Amino acid sequence: MFKIKFKNLILVFVLVLWGSSLLAQTEQDTTVRMNQYGKIVSRTHLDGEARNGIMVFESKDQKMRYWFDSRVYFDGMIGLGEPLNEIGNGVDIRRARFAMKANVNENWYGEIDVDFAGGMMELKDMVIKYEPANWGVKMGHFKEGFSMETTTTSRFITFIERSLVSKMAPSRHLGVQGFYYNKLLLAQGGIHFRTIGEMDENVWAQDANKNFGTDDGYSFTGRLAIRPFNEMGKMLHIGVAASYRTPKTSAEIENSYRFSTRSLTSINRKKYIDTDDILNVDNNILLNTELAASWKNIMLHGEMILNKINRTEENGGSANISGGFVQAGILLFGGQYVYNSTEGEFTQIDRGRNNKDLELAFRFDYMNANDFDAKIYGGAANGYTVALNYYLSSNVKLMLNYSYLDHDRYANGRGKLYIYKDEQGNLYKDPFEYEIPTGDGGDDFSIISARIEIDF
Repeated sequence: MFKIKFKNLILVFVLVLWGSSLLAQTEQDTTVRMNQYGKIVSRTHLDGEARNGIMVFESKDQKMRYWFDSRVYFDGMIGLGEPLNEIGNGVDIRRARFAMKANVNENWYGEIDVDFAGGMMELKDMVIKYEPANWGVKMGHFKEGFSMETTTTSRFITFIERSLVSKMAPSRHLGVQGFYYNKLLLAQGGIHFRTIGEMDENVWAQDANKNFGTDDGYSFTGRLAIRPFNEMGKMLHIGVAASYRTPKTSAEIENSYRFSTRSLTSINRKKYIDTDDILNVDNNILLNTELAASWKNIMLHGEMILNKINRTEENGGSANISGGFVQAGILLFGGQYVYNSTEGEFTQIDRGRNNKDLELAFRFDYMNANDFDAKIYGGAANGYTVALNYYLSSNVKLMLNYSYLDHDRYANGRGKLYIYKDEQGNLYKDPFEYEIPTGDGGDDFSIISARIEIDF
């Protein structure tokens, strides 16, 4: 027989009464809530509203805020002229993004952003940020502080695709970045590692770690911009950026670097400019200059990027590739260009007449991925683009681009594309064929591309 001491019985009885009391209080007190883990949680009332069509939930003291940031781009493209390589016309979902963003208290910010275009999920921004004032620290997977064009969200870029040279800017990588800004100055600097955006990149990095114990690789990237004047309707931005980069395990081939880009459209899948894999790379150094200005309804923006690829001495030494662009735009219905001082980039415009606007813009860009001394023949090209953009509302934009591409004889997609056609109709892929006259060669063509964009 079990013997229960009287004092233990009294203790059990007291505990039962106390638990029953708590349960009764919880049932009567409608302010008490429990989460899925059985923990009583604090509660904050959030007011919901649409801000320029974006759903936002915010506390009365504005210290807590949650909002959605989604977008869909439906693109189409038609090739013109008589290209040497057949161009497949068509339509595509260029982006299908879903993002959830939050200020969880006064100083802390979090973000999850994924893209489902192409039928596969790609990780974009995964951010933790501490920003107590006009300075802060950002951690996670995000764009490095390099190139205004690249850091500007695709929602607010002027053309359907970024410039040819933009693919040389580092974009999103894992890392930690510190930043400071005021009206006249922006400074960003961080250490970054591999990218985790696509499945293949993750597999390559994981295999390198598992099979060879290889480190991720690292980059030091910094950006500095000054704004001699920065007012609504009047802005001048002068910026420089630099990045020291070692090879990343998210590349398919260890200790390699490769530059390749499509020609101002994502629908024509051919990559005319392509260095192929440059092997035995020790590091590469990126340098960038930025100049941007706006005056009411007029915008100017230009950049130049130099990429010095340093191979080991016994494997070819260094190589240099470079490119740049200049663009201008005008809002025809009286709107104004708006500059975001915290990020150092143009943001959503202020629309003009009847809360709509029409933008006319032109861009010249070039890319030279050749270094003949280093025996790198990636190809070069000039691009000329005219854009007409109609801003129907804060959420809907219609875009129409006409682009002309002028490739050189080395832009043959690693030897897979035709670059010359003689009078007899014979096609050539090898830029060193003696039949190709000096200065000739390269596939030149035009495209018309269009986009319907909705942001919500």
